[in-house]
Amino acid sequence: MKLKRLLAVGFGHFSIDVLNSSIAVILTVLSGKFDLSISQIGLAAMIYTFAASLTQPLFGILADYLQGRWLGAIGVAWTGLFYALASFAPNYPLLVTCLTIGALGSGAFHPVGMINAAAAGGKYPTTATSIFFLLGQSGLALGPMAGGLLLQYVDITVGLPLLALSVIPAVVMMALYLRQPLSITTDRPNAVSTSHPQVTPRAPSLTRRSGTVVVVAFITVVALRAATVQSLTTLLPKYFADLGYTSGRYGLMIGVFAFAGALGTFLGGYLGDRVNRRLTLFFSTLLSVPFCFLLLRTDGWLFYLTAACAGALLNIPHSILIIMAQRLLPKREGMMGGAVLGFMFASGAAMAWLASWFADIVGLPLVLSVLAFVPIGAALSALLLPSTRQAQPTLPVVQAPAAAD
Repeated sequence: MKLKRLLAVGFGHFSIDVLNSSIAVILTVLSGKFDLSISQIGLAAMIYTFAASLTQPLFGILADYLQGRWLGAIGVAWTGLFYALASFAPNYPLLVTCLTIGALGSGAFHPVGMINAAAAGGKYPTTATSIFFLLGQSGLALGPMAGGLLLQYVDITVGLPLLALSVIPAVVMMALYLRQPLSITTDRPNAVSTSHPQVTPRAPSLTRRSGTVVVVAFITVVALRAATVQSLTTLLPKYFADLGYTSGRYGLMIGVFAFAGALGTFLGGYLGDRVNRRLTLFFSTLLSVPFCFLLLRTDGWLFYLTAACAGALLNIPHSILIIMAQRLLPKREGMMGGAVLGFMFASGAAMAWLASWFADIVGLPLVLSVLAFVPIGAALSALLLPSTRQAQPTLPVVQAPAAAD
């Protein structure tokens, strides 16, 4: 395992996700100043996430071309710069515009981070990718905590530049350790030598039908899981603010949910390299449902327990889904990883905005309660996915020609 390269992109992931995860807290704190509704908070978060996610396939193509160099450091520095500039925005539209331009740096960083992490892992790519996401989601956990505390005690014109300055060490690390291009080799354990006759494939119609079912099931798992995670991350700050909590308090509460998600991502990567991935996806998403429901109805230490369980279980599938996608096009891992991660964030952000729109009509508590049951659909869809346990190819028995009479 190439530890320096993995730690460089992992620390970059940590730093940029500290900024990414502070968006909901920033918008919640500014909701009074700019007189924002719940749907406006959700819309701003969606626009930011779209800019950071839907550009990832394009940046993934560039990352594949550059073989892992430069783009990561530039992306993190770009996001930090525009976060600092956003602190001086005089109104809500300009704030969202500046943050959204900064989000392009996140879109540039994630594909190059994923291909570097997977390549640094050697024969354990899922484990290395889970470490990459562990550090990133640790940043997601720290972001609401740090942002909430800073904005509770200092003005936003000071708090946002301080958050932006925190990315400088990560930029320096990536500039140093990602200078050399990757030498990506792809193992093909299922490839069959051309010297052997090939096994007769199934009927084309059945193959196409099965492939379509798997693709639809995969998209459904990604979208429904992301919808729950992103909606909770975006809307829980407003939910707790309405209950009277300070930004420092609800920042800590969301941080616990996110940090447990980081541990769940790491656990998912470990399990993904060793056990049946389909069953891992099924049980983790299904078991998250009661904890997602209970975290809205508990307080004190019981809240932290239920939030930790919900965050961990919801994020176990994260690394597994990324690796599944990258194996579809081994020579375009940056593009595929960026496409899936981008779709994951974009679909989650769209659902979060839709949920915020309904919350203005029927109330935020009811909407969050309904969202708690969405992972059931993801769990059932996961049963249609392959286990990804690679079977050894069976070569046909070649019979010896019959002896001449």
